[in-house]
Order: sequence, then C-alpha cells, then structure tokens
Amino acid sequence: MSLTAFGILLSLFMGLRIGELCGLKWEDVDFKHKTLYIRRTVQRISSSNGDRKTKVVISAPKSATSFREIAIPDTLMKYFEMFRDEADHFILSGTDKPIEPRTMQYRYKKILRSADVGNHNYHKLRHTFATNSAEKGFNVKALSTVLGHSNVTLTLNRYIHPDHTYERRLMNMCMQL
Repeated sequence: MSLTAFGILLSLFMGLRIGELCGLKWEDVDFKHKTLYIRRTVQRISSSNGDRKTKVVISAPKSATSFREIAIPDTLMKYFEMFRDEADHFILSGTDKPIEPRTMQYRYKKILRSADVGNHNYHKLRHTFATNSAEKGFNVKALSTVLGHSNVTLTLNRYIHPDHTYERRLMNMCMQL
C-alpha cells in the first residue's frame, strides 16, 4: 500500500478534508489511545499582491470546531503502524514538507481512471463517509463532531445522501410487527 492509498482510506473511513489530511503529522497520532488530532490544514491560495501566482499555506483548520480529535478505527491502526515514522514528518509526504491538496487530488483522479471509475472530486470521499456512517446508525450529533461541523443541520443537509436501497430497508423494518 502507498501513502496515497493510505490517505484515501483516511478520508473515506474518517471523513477528513483533503487539506486536513495533507496537514497531518506523526505528532497528531496518539498510538496509545488510537486517536487522531486535527490541528492544521494545507491549502493553495492566491498570493496577496494581486498577481496570478499561488502559494501553499499551512494554517489552522477551517473553524474552531474543525480542531478535533477522532477515534481511529481499529482496522486503520495497522496502516498507521506500518507507515509510522518517529520523526515529526508530515504523514503523506514522509518529509518536513506536506503534499499539497492539488497533488493529492491529481493522484486520486489517476487512481479512479486506472480503475475505470467515474470522475469524482476528492471531497466526495467525505460525503461517502458521512452517508455510510449515518446508514450504519452513527449518531448524527457524534458524526457532526467527527466531521468538525458546528451543528448537525450542516451534516444532515449537506453530507448525508441516503439511497433508495437504504430507504427501502428502513421502510421494511418499520413494517415488521
């Protein structure tokens, strides 16, 4: 498994934003308590002098609620252990410089093309995590906290997209006497 694939798994099974993923360092992983701390984000922004140049910036997460700790699923811990680095490097790059989100997006799209899967934006992994979690009975308030949302309304309205199979399963459960 590559670090890129590991990053995709983290977004798909923990709901991380691409910038948060790129900003992860090994100091953000608590191996003893199986916890991941979201403390920074990486983004490419336009330079302030008005020209068309951009620069990569490491900054605080999107909002106050985006600073969070997330329980790492047991199945992902083996990958954290496999790639573990005692130096305080960025997890995805293995160096003191992060991989920028645009690079991660390109890599993701390349994997989708090679698998002959439709063209999807990387952020769809976060939506998939939220929908799958809700369908498996994840408490919506807890899910909102994991995603770093300030309220459950955002989680419900923007991130949870139940399909007809799930709806039918729920309807049939309600009909059982």
